[in-house]
Amino acid sequence: MNSLASLIEELRILFSKVRLTEFEIQVLEQKFPYYARLSEKHKKEFREKLQVILTTKSFIGRSEIRVVTPEMKILIGATIVMVTFGWHDLRLRHFDKILIYPDTYYSTISKNYHRGEVNPRHGIIAMSWNCFLNGMENEKDGVNLGIHEVAHALKLENQIYYNDECEFFNPEVYDAFQEIASVEIRKIKSGELTVFRINAGIDDDEFFAVALETFFEKPHEFFEYNPVLYGTLVRLMRQDPRVWVKN
Repeated sequence: MNSLASLIEELRILFSKVRLTEFEIQVLEQKFPYYARLSEKHKKEFREKLQVILTTKSFIGRSEIRVVTPEMKILIGATIVMVTFGWHDLRLRHFDKILIYPDTYYSTISKNYHRGEVNPRHGIIAMSWNCFLNGMENEKDGVNLGIHEVAHALKLENQIYYNDECEFFNPEVYDAFQEIASVEIRKIKSGELTVFRINAGIDDDEFFAVALETFFEKPHEFFEYNPVLYGTLVRLMRQDPRVWVKN
């Protein structure tokens, strides 16, 4: 995206930005623990970033979901904000369409049933609403579909060179993370017990997504298991969930 186009886009957002209602702020306070634990200063930053996410993304119901409710938008949008909160302006520009299915769904592309997926070709993040809620229900099990799919989008966005959001990962920190991650992947594949669930051993992309689920939901356990890897992810993501999550 060139500078003129970027300026026009920012002006469009400024004049059309969605404003959160009192009900939507209550949803954040009552149903999104990450937000509820923030200081008032950081809550304000979170809400401002969420308003940009809600303005720039289309939330589209699929299958039996005829109407996307404000709660759906708030909780999915808040997950995007949480994962990207270490960067002030990062909003995953490329992924401007959020598809919401009621439950697991059949993909005509992969010919398989999915809980969620990311399609960089069409700028889509798709997820099952039921699986999304299940992931939020237990915030300490390291399984969270929303975080998982946003993590995939985040990793891809870092590699997309035709907008203003590429290469936001510190390259030295990212290389260090990948080096340590490769050791963990080998452990998982060999059947060793780790803090990560077994899906993390599939490949680098899956490890990154599962690592972020663990990072946000089990930060203290992650740190105790491998403080070097955890510290590398803190530097990569520019935040430390241990600050917000009690042991």
